[in-house]
Amino acid sequence: MDIKQLEVFVAVAKHKSFSKAARELFLTQPTVSSHIQNLENEMQCVLLNRNNKTITLTDSGKVLYNHAIIILNDCKKALYDIKEYSGKISGALNLVCSSIPEAYILPKFLKTFCDEYPNITFTIDHCDSNLVVPEILSERVTFGIVGSKSKHPHIRYIDLINDELVLICPSKCEIKNENGYININELKDLIFIMRKEGSGTRNLIVNTLNSSSVPISTLNVRAHVESNNAIIEMVKNGLGCSFVSLISVKDMIERGEIKSYRIKNLKFERNFYFLFSKKKFFTPTEKKFLEYFSSFYNLGIEIGE
Repeated sequence: MDIKQLEVFVAVAKHKSFSKAARELFLTQPTVSSHIQNLENEMQCVLLNRNNKTITLTDSGKVLYNHAIIILNDCKKALYDIKEYSGKISGALNLVCSSIPEAYILPKFLKTFCDEYPNITFTIDHCDSNLVVPEILSERVTFGIVGSKSKHPHIRYIDLINDELVLICPSKCEIKNENGYININELKDLIFIMRKEGSGTRNLIVNTLNSSSVPISTLNVRAHVESNNAIIEMVKNGLGCSFVSLISVKDMIERGEIKSYRIKNLKFERNFYFLFSKKKFFTPTEKKFLEYFSSFYNLGIEIGE
C-alpha cells in the first residue's frame, strides 16, 4: 500500500466514480482502476461495491477510508510544515458557492488572501444553495458560501453578511412610486423573469411573496432562468422585471442602466452564510484559510470548536 493508491481510493470514494476521480487526479481511468485493484489485492478484500451505477464503499472500504483520510492529511501536514519552515506556504483548497457569493463576495477576499499566500491555489465550484451541503458532507469541497440556511447536525453555519433583494426594471419602465417604494399590487401589472428552483434568491422571493397579499402564483412570469447575471441582462434589455440582490446591481442602478424599487411594508432580506462540516479534519492549508477568512470578516471562528 502506498500514498498514491490511498489518494486514488479516497478520490473514487468521494466522487463515487472512477472517471471523475481520474479527472481530479489527472490520471487515465485504467490507471485509477489499476490502483484500486492493486490496493484490494494487497488488502485481500473488496473495498468498493461496483454492482450499481453509483459506486459505494463496502464495510472494509469504510474502515480504510477513515484511516486513509488521516494518513493523507498527515502527509499534507508534513509537507505544509516543511514549506512553512522555508517560508513557502502552499496547498490547494476546494470551495463551493451559490451565484451571488461567487461573483460579489468571494473575489474581494481572495485577492487579499492570495496577496498574502500566493502559492495556495483554489478550485471554486458553483451550485445552487440547496446543493452546497451535500458537496461539503461528501468532502468534495471544504467550505461553502450560500444565501439560505437548512438545518443539518453536521454542518456549521456562520453569519457572514446581510443582503437585500430589490425589484429591478428596465430603465424605460415607469411605475407609480413614492421615493422608490411601490405598492405591492403594482407587481400584478409587471412581467417577471425568475430564478429557477433551488437558488436561495428564489426561496426568499417565494417565501416573502407567499406571506403577502400577492403570492408568487399571481405574477406574470415570462421565464425561469438559472443565471443571476443573465436575468440582470434580460431586465436591462427590456424583457421584464425581477428581484435580485442589491449588491449585484448597485453599480448599474447608479449608472441609470436599470431602475430599482422596494415594496412598501415588505422586506426581502437575508443573510449569507459561511459553512463547513463539523466533522471535517482540516489540513494546515484549510486551517490557514479559515483563520484568515475569520479575521477578514471578523467572524470569531475558533478552529478547535
